[in-house]
Amino acid sequence: MSFLLIIGFAIVALIYSSVGFGGGSTYTAMLVFSGLEIYFVPIISLFCNLTVTSSGVWKSWKSGLYEGSGVLPILAVSVPAAFLGGLTPVSREMLVLLLGFALLIAGLQLGWTTLSVRNPDATVKRKLPGFAAPLIGMGVGYLSGVVGIGGGIFLAPVLHFVDWSSPRKIAAIASAYIAANSAAGLIGKIISNPMVIDRGIFYDFWPLIPAVIIGSFIGHKFMLGVFPERLVKGITAILILVVAARLLYQSFA
Repeated sequence: MSFLLIIGFAIVALIYSSVGFGGGSTYTAMLVFSGLEIYFVPIISLFCNLTVTSSGVWKSWKSGLYEGSGVLPILAVSVPAAFLGGLTPVSREMLVLLLGFALLIAGLQLGWTTLSVRNPDATVKRKLPGFAAPLIGMGVGYLSGVVGIGGGIFLAPVLHFVDWSSPRKIAAIASAYIAANSAAGLIGKIISNPMVIDRGIFYDFWPLIPAVIIGSFIGHKFMLGVFPERLVKGITAILILVVAARLLYQSFA
C-alpha cells in the first residue's frame, strides 16, 4: 500500500467529516483505483466510514440534536435495507458503474443545497409527508449497502430539498445514518462471502484507520468555524464530482 493512499484517506476524512459525512464514497473509489480485490473494497471502506462518523454521532447526541429530528423512522427502514444491500453480490464493473452514477447525482445535489443553504437552526415546513424521507432512506440504504458506503451524501441533500429539519439536525441525522448503515452493510458484506479471508490484506491496510481518525479529528475542529461551512461543502461537492467523472470514464472507456 502506498503512502499516498494513506495521505489521501486522511485528507478525505478531514474534508468529509467537516460537513458531517464519513467519506465512504471516495474511500471506495480510491480503493478501486488502487487495484484492491473487489471483496475487500467495501469492507475496508465501511470500517473507515464507521470510524469517522462514530465521534460525530456521539457529539450530536450529547448536544441534543436528535431530539425531534425524525432520525429513528429513517434508521428503522434504512439499516435492514443496508444489510440486504451488503448481502447482494456485485462485480467490479457493476460497482464502478453504480458508484459513478450515484456520486454524480450526489455531487450535483450537494452542490445545489450548498448554493441554497439557510440558517443552521432555521425552523422548517416540510414539503413532503413524514413517510417520504424513511422511504427514500430505505432506497438509499440498499444502494449504500451494495456499493459499500454509508449513504449520507445521498440522503442529506434529499433531506435539505424536502426541508426535513434544520441544517444542523440534518447533519446529525446524516452522521447517524452513515454510522448505522456502515455497520449493517459491513456485516452483510462479511456474511455474503463465506470464503476464507486473507487477513494479511487487512494487516496491510491497517494504517488507513489511524489516518482517518487523525483526519476526522481535524475535520471536526473545522466544523467549529475555522472555515465557512458553505466553502467546505462546495469543495466536497467538487471532489465528489471529480471522483464520479473518473469512475464513469473508467466504466465506459
